[in-house]
Amino acid sequence: MNLCAPFIRRPIGTLLFAIGVALFGIVAYRLLPVAALPSVDFPVIMVSAQLAGADADTVAKTVTAPLERAFGSIAGLEQVTSQSSQGSSQIVLQFDLDRDIDGAVRDVQAAINAARSALPTDMTQTPTYRKFNPSAMPVMILSLTSDTMTVPRMYDYASSVLQQKLLQTPGVGDVTVGGGASPAVRMELNPDQLSHYGVSLEAVRTAIVDANANAPKGALSAGGQHYVIGANDQMMTAAGYASLVVRAHEGTIVRVSDVGHVVESSTDLRNYGLSNGKQAVLLIVSKEPNGNVIEMVDAIRQTLPALQASLPAGVRLGVVLDGTQTIRASIADVEISLLAAVVLVTIVSYVFFRDWRSTLVPAITVPLALGGTFAVMYFLGFSLNNLTLMALTISTGFVVDDAIVVVENIMRHLDEGKSPLEAALDGAREVGFTVLTISVSLVVVFTPLIFMSGIVGRLFREFSISLAVAILMSMIVSLTLAPTLCRLLLKREPSGAAHANRAEEALKRAYGRTLRWGLRHPRLMLTLTIGLVFANAGVAALMPKTFFPSQDTGRLMGQLQAAQTISFQAMKTKFDEFNRRVLANPDVAAVSGYVGGRNAISSSMIFVTLKPLSQRTHTAEQVIADIDRRTADIPGAHLYLQSSQDLMFGARQSAAQFQYTVKAEDQAVLDTWVPRILARFRSLPQLRDVNTDVQGASLSTKVDIDRDTAARLQVAVSSIDDTLNDAFSQRQIATLYGPANQYYVVMEVAPRYWQDPKTLDTLYVPATAASASSSSSSSSSAGTTLVPLSALARRVPARTQTTVAHDGQFPAVTISYNLNEGVSMSDANEAIDRAVKSMNLPNAIVPSFAGASGQLGQSGGSELMLVLGALVAVYIALGILYENLVHPLTIISTLPSAGLGALLALHAFGFELSIIALIGIVLLIGIVKKNAIMLVDFAVSYEQAFGASAEDSIFNACMTRFRPITMTTIAAVLGAVPLVAGSGYGHELRQPLGVAIIGGLFVSQMITLYTTPVIYFWLDRLKRAKRGTEGIA
Repeated sequence: MNLCAPFIRRPIGTLLFAIGVALFGIVAYRLLPVAALPSVDFPVIMVSAQLAGADADTVAKTVTAPLERAFGSIAGLEQVTSQSSQGSSQIVLQFDLDRDIDGAVRDVQAAINAARSALPTDMTQTPTYRKFNPSAMPVMILSLTSDTMTVPRMYDYASSVLQQKLLQTPGVGDVTVGGGASPAVRMELNPDQLSHYGVSLEAVRTAIVDANANAPKGALSAGGQHYVIGANDQMMTAAGYASLVVRAHEGTIVRVSDVGHVVESSTDLRNYGLSNGKQAVLLIVSKEPNGNVIEMVDAIRQTLPALQASLPAGVRLGVVLDGTQTIRASIADVEISLLAAVVLVTIVSYVFFRDWRSTLVPAITVPLALGGTFAVMYFLGFSLNNLTLMALTISTGFVVDDAIVVVENIMRHLDEGKSPLEAALDGAREVGFTVLTISVSLVVVFTPLIFMSGIVGRLFREFSISLAVAILMSMIVSLTLAPTLCRLLLKREPSGAAHANRAEEALKRAYGRTLRWGLRHPRLMLTLTIGLVFANAGVAALMPKTFFPSQDTGRLMGQLQAAQTISFQAMKTKFDEFNRRVLANPDVAAVSGYVGGRNAISSSMIFVTLKPLSQRTHTAEQVIADIDRRTADIPGAHLYLQSSQDLMFGARQSAAQFQYTVKAEDQAVLDTWVPRILARFRSLPQLRDVNTDVQGASLSTKVDIDRDTAARLQVAVSSIDDTLNDAFSQRQIATLYGPANQYYVVMEVAPRYWQDPKTLDTLYVPATAASASSSSSSSSSAGTTLVPLSALARRVPARTQTTVAHDGQFPAVTISYNLNEGVSMSDANEAIDRAVKSMNLPNAIVPSFAGASGQLGQSGGSELMLVLGALVAVYIALGILYENLVHPLTIISTLPSAGLGALLALHAFGFELSIIALIGIVLLIGIVKKNAIMLVDFAVSYEQAFGASAEDSIFNACMTRFRPITMTTIAAVLGAVPLVAGSGYGHELRQPLGVAIIGGLFVSQMITLYTTPVIYFWLDRLKRAKRGTEGIA
């Protein structure tokens, strides 16, 4: 039965069908979304909570721990990590890849509600959550700058208007406003003046709270008129609060202005932002998990003109960082590679066919098959990304192979004197099963990858399905349109054929002589095949390994870290200097960042945008090295930079690219061992930039209360806490209700007083009742006795942790590090394992790799199963198609040489064995076996048709199929050449794939043209010997 015959006999219908497929493909290509990689984001939700004035330990115990317990019962939750710092808690919830993020949000909200009763009553805000990964690089950063407007006013507009507008954009997960704080009326009180007038801090706070009300007042009705009652019960300006009376006694009036200054400023003075050296408020935009970054940024850019128009005069809105520019450049580069691959395989066809009509057939079928693939990708919801476009680039070799096999066979029938119709019918019928076998066996190679779970399966599902669809589309087009076009276009005598035949015949004769020698020495060929298997295992074990290649995305993200004892003013100075030196690098286009906000004072975020690759002379890693040299002489601080990656592993924030986590039930155990582990890591030559997410202890002043003295003086401990809170916590004591937003009255001692611990000695605390006369007391007008804090407590210098980290509700420390040049991830992991084992850590400590390093360890078994699964799938498919258990072994025997060639090529060109390179090896399983299929299929048919021996049949197959095998192999190699030749954004992903395929094809072509015939002949001899033994028995 000839399935191709209906299409060949009805050329008009076939051509119209092809045109329809082409139109669908063109439309689908324009509609396909664009992304850097397939969506592999873990569903991540970040929960934030605030407890103003509390230290890290208090936040961890009273806020973080109750929330973590509530979250622990949520289904699909894989990991809970948290960081508690002064006044704030950040909890990151990472869910299983298959967990619906919206369902997880509902569960998180329910858990927050359930934990509310266990949280401190003085929390001013309910914990909030966002759907985004805090460890991911922002995809866009906007800046607000002005020469006329104050930073607090710009921050107010950014947080109340711009932030809300941006959050409404589909795909936006979070918008962080940094570099400032909301406007506020600040009370900057003078402890000396308070003492002079006998006024306590609590008295000032109470007076302000009582004088600032905004409660309902009702209405009146009289004489048929209705009156709404209003009052000037709320003050909105600093001048109003300055004149507020806080004490009136015996004709003496004390106002707020007598005991301090009232200024219009911001809620937090410890915030500072820069954009290219100019003070700015930053809007840092992050995408939500599985959001399309291109569509999100395009939507934001469409709103920018309207947002700029809505800004007050003198305020400028600019784009500091756009993470999609490199993504677009990377996709454009792969599209060029795809086009180049199509052109190259077409040239191969012409070189061998030496006829434009014959060349026109694959030149039409290849783009048509790709167009049909675009249409299927659109209906499956896929995107145009680096991996899917790489798949289609590689597929050009497969697609043209099918067309070449069909066209070459039809041309052979034409040369025998048949008419174009007869040649098309007979040629297509002869190779129809071969093309079907090649295509089906290629598709089943990707079956394990399609159904693979975890991040590898999610990452390469679109890749493998797109490639499988392209192969199936190629099969359909090659068995329908290609023979139809051959009927319409081909002639009997292609121009230049005689010259081509002479060259090919000479090469074939040389191959025939060497093949005869190989068939007479089967043991040597079999030994070579077996040796290749062991060589694969040996070379693979010695290869340096990584999980996913590091990319130069043109974006850097860094943390500037200083000693925990540094003041905000000193940190601001260092921040300015680092920004200036980073911006001086000739490859840097823009620098932005901020101190404060969610970060501790001793740590700040810096974001660097590099110039396009065409405009700079150094890679991202070289730029980082140069910046390290430029900033090395700045004392007391270090900038940890890392190149932003399109693929993130986990949700841990760290100062470097790789992570190692140390957990224990007891924080004291970590405090003892982590410094030792850190010192050991820093001694390893493979690592640099070794750091932890929990820095050294900060200076602390402990107020040691003498409880007996406090009781005697009738001073409650809560009064002491309230006084300290009033003095140093930037306490928000009243709310101002504006037309569009809410503002606060912030109370604190004047800045010059919170810069010295000795200020504690100047504070007075109120007694609960009039105490006995004391030389150390100061009486107030209301009869309340003020007692010097120094009379009942002493200052004790101490140290305290500025952050407390948890992993799975247990105390944990994450050590981050980068790799020195020339060090692979596997080498670093082995060095770390040896170092940790040599330390003999106590059983209470549980160390483990995290992030990309952890994925490398977890993926080892999965990668082996992927290769074995592909081999088993191919064997089963071939066994079914041939109804034979022996022939599939002959075909699979081609694979060891391809694997060895790929590994040697990767090593020769300095590439590590990554998941991308492994996918190339899996692809080779599908590519190289097609040569064996063409040989075995012809040999079986020849043996059955003419009753020839196995040796003669396989020899005839090699001679007849030598030309199409050579053509298809060269086409496959040239299809991968653009991947290797590209040097634009994303080349780090494309080059290992191309090198693995080219190396595997080269070695396989050289070896399997000899080993495959020998194995076919040897297996046939074994089969016949077995039958003879059974017959004698």
